[in-house]
Amino acid sequence: MINILIIDDHPLVTDGIQMMLKDASYLSIVGKAKNGVEALAFLETNEPEIILLDISLPDIDGLQLCDKIRTKNKYSKILGLTSANDASIITQLLHRGANGYLLKNMERSELLEAIDKVMDGKIFLSKAANERVLEQFSSVSTALNGLPALTRREKELLQLLEEGLNGPQIAEKLFISHYTVETHRKNLMQKLNVNSTQQLLKLAREKKLV
Repeated sequence: MINILIIDDHPLVTDGIQMMLKDASYLSIVGKAKNGVEALAFLETNEPEIILLDISLPDIDGLQLCDKIRTKNKYSKILGLTSANDASIITQLLHRGANGYLLKNMERSELLEAIDKVMDGKIFLSKAANERVLEQFSSVSTALNGLPALTRREKELLQLLEEGLNGPQIAEKLFISHYTVETHRKNLMQKLNVNSTQQLLKLAREKKLV
């Protein structure tokens, strides 16, 4: 029996995974956590073979949680679970010890294939995620050793932040909403693994991104 922990704050996702797996007699969902605190508490006394980890949790960044899980648990197979098909996040997740990456619009067959492959010691990327990685990098290993890939819009935003513009000014200059500016800024912070705009700009200068 392969025991599975689902870490996701959306009941629809958790229920959907349960429905997908209910007829797989060799799989058992032994735990569900809505956030990082619940997940880490569960893992204090349990060591499931498979962990399905949502990248966007309410209390902790999924990449950071992957680090915490890997520090304490060397053996569980971690499959990232997200709606964001972003090559840099995919490679950061793998770099932090995850064994694969699934998009939330996956089919049942793909979820089962992912579980089987990582249990065999292989890395699994969903077809769509793999295509995105290959679009931006010559190989996953190259990506893991380099900087995250930034989109053209993210580079523009980073440059304008460096020039001292605030959110509303950037929105006006790029003809986009303030909400979109904040979304790009948060994506940049997640990609570069920082917690503030000041840290973001400091790292960007060090890495010659601006």
